[in-house]
Amino acid sequence: MTMKKVMTIAGSDTSGGAGIQADLKTFQELGVYGMTALTTIVTMDPKNNWSHNVFPISTDILETQIETIISTGIDAMKTGMLGSEEVIKIAAKTIKENSLDHVVIDPVMVCKGEDEPIHPELNEALRDLLVPLATVVTPNLFEAWQLAKTGPIKTVEDMKEAAVKIHELGAKYILIKGGSKLQHEKAVDLLYDGQEFTLYESERVETTYTHGAGCTYSSAITAEIAKGKPVKEAVQTAKNFITAAINHGFKLNEYVGPTMPGAYRKYGAGRLESE
Repeated sequence: MTMKKVMTIAGSDTSGGAGIQADLKTFQELGVYGMTALTTIVTMDPKNNWSHNVFPISTDILETQIETIISTGIDAMKTGMLGSEEVIKIAAKTIKENSLDHVVIDPVMVCKGEDEPIHPELNEALRDLLVPLATVVTPNLFEAWQLAKTGPIKTVEDMKEAAVKIHELGAKYILIKGGSKLQHEKAVDLLYDGQEFTLYESERVETTYTHGAGCTYSSAITAEIAKGKPVKEAVQTAKNFITAAINHGFKLNEYVGPTMPGAYRKYGAGRLESE
């Protein structure tokens, strides 16, 4: 059997919960072969409240990583933390020049507090250069309203409004992740294909152990698309996968707790007691 191959262009999370570490764990769990092009290395300072330090990888090294991966032939790709406008341009160029048509864009943005982006120029580059090339774009609530240029998203109706605007940018499918800040009794995500809205719901989980959830979710979608699944089915599997991963998240240290990508295989989609 030939294993499907996927590429992630993203940052490395030294603590292991997010970034390419989450991507590779998810790819492995869902039976695809993952390859990585690192954009940054992120470390955490245990002597300063786990504060993050970001070390960008030079763009010439990034390009040679991508060249290595593309030469193998890939079935799907995703992006995560990109870090600079130049890196965003490299990702867009890669998609265009290689006619890649199974592309998941996780538009990772960093905000100051509730509603102010730290690097608004990078958000604009994501919006203008990468989103139009996406098979699926997977923003959280903050990222969705930055892309849609609406306002803070609080309800499902707000999600629908933003999804329509993001679709107009050129992405084929928009998956807006509701998260804990959405005014809804369940954990709700919204998929829009330009014609139809599809809601994916699960029970809310009261936990702070969610580090890497966004990376894991988008990676699961990428893996399923690589295997030939239609987008709606891929998102449903990914929703089940991330629900299980969050249900079985765990404490890493006093600062952070990651999700558990292995939970879907070990315990199934629902909340089950640990063995």
